[in-house]
Amino acid sequence: MLDSLVVFVVSLLIGALGIHVGALLIANVSDYSYAVYTALFGAIVWSVVGFLFGWLPFLGPAIVLLAYLGVIKRRYPGGWIDAAGITLVAWIAVLGVLYLLASAELTTFDAIGVPGT
Repeated sequence: MLDSLVVFVVSLLIGALGIHVGALLIANVSDYSYAVYTALFGAIVWSVVGFLFGWLPFLGPAIVLLAYLGVIKRRYPGGWIDAAGITLVAWIAVLGVLYLLASAELTTFDAIGVPGT
């Protein structure tokens, strides 16, 4: 149980780091704790919407991604393009961090709060 909690927290913090980097570069917002909450809300929305609609062919994944982008859009200034930019930068940043950690055999390629990682 403790191992699962540690993995969850570390994954959440890595996901939040990606969102923080994306928000800093795209929206010029620098608040890591805000990014942690955004990653947590994003993960919850991704999970719930994925459970409800993810099974729909083609449309399901698009609805899930749109819901996640909606969280980013709601939490950070800018529109849908900025939300997509923050998400893309977050995804790239998280992949970089996870690559380094996986290369050191400290983790796998999973992070909470950034989809597809």
